[in-house]
Amino acid sequence: MAERLPPLPALHAFVLVAETGSLSAAAARLNVTQPAVGKRIRALEAALGRRLLLRGANSATLTEDGARYAEALRAAFARMEEATAELRQPSGPLRVRAYTTWAMRWLIPRLPRFRVLHPGVEIEVSASTAPVDFARDAVDAAIRTGRQLPGAIRLQPLAIQPFAAPALARAVRRVGLAPHSLLGSRVRPRDWATWADTAGITLPGTPLLFESTSLAVQAALEGLGIVIVSPELVAEDVRRRRLLAISGPAVGTGDHYWLLMPSGIQHPGASAFRDWLLEEMRGDGAAFAPSSVLA
Repeated sequence: MAERLPPLPALHAFVLVAETGSLSAAAARLNVTQPAVGKRIRALEAALGRRLLLRGANSATLTEDGARYAEALRAAFARMEEATAELRQPSGPLRVRAYTTWAMRWLIPRLPRFRVLHPGVEIEVSASTAPVDFARDAVDAAIRTGRQLPGAIRLQPLAIQPFAAPALARAVRRVGLAPHSLLGSRVRPRDWATWADTAGITLPGTPLLFESTSLAVQAALEGLGIVIVSPELVAEDVRRRRLLAISGPAVGTGDHYWLLMPSGIQHPGASAFRDWLLEEMRGDGAAFAPSSVLA
């Protein structure tokens, strides 16, 4: 069958001329000269024994035969593009990169719900604070925080609130922050200052910063101090009364959670993950709405 078809470059050139109505525009799309496109079209007409184009000074008009042929070829090229895209789609699990604490305390506990909705999509989670480079890294989606990330999908505001183990929380309510250690993360070293500015208070000392928020939260669970953290990351600890909030509503930081995905071909499960993530965070928004003031 293939040997009876005209050369593919000639067919491609003809389709582009039909789409653009111009040999020069088709030449620009193909990155060749206009005479080269004209030569391909003439060779195609000679092979078919039919006139396909009526050439004007600055345009090219399809003949009746040319219009029918162009429509059929467009459908054929579209199918080839679809088949090629399907072959190029990534296979295997959807690889998600996120911060350690967010992955451990927010994402992974919710993944059983995602699996119920999308049993055919496996998710592989890795933790890193490094910026993602989709051209280099084996990553299909990434969660980051910041004020603005170009090309990313904004998920929800990042809010913070102090929490402590029950005995320490009761002591803080009696005597205040001063005698107790303030715990935070090197990933977000300014959170205590942000909270204090909003509360209109002066911090009693320099916060002790851990390598990750997970470590800071664990230290708070052990009664070693008061941790500043996003409420949704300790929701289960609060529900079980292992941690208690020591102030009013959460305070907005000005940052957001963002979802980054590659701009080109994406993993088949990427859109399902995106939609699920947005729905889950909408649910969080009702429970953990940030406030600009402390109660």
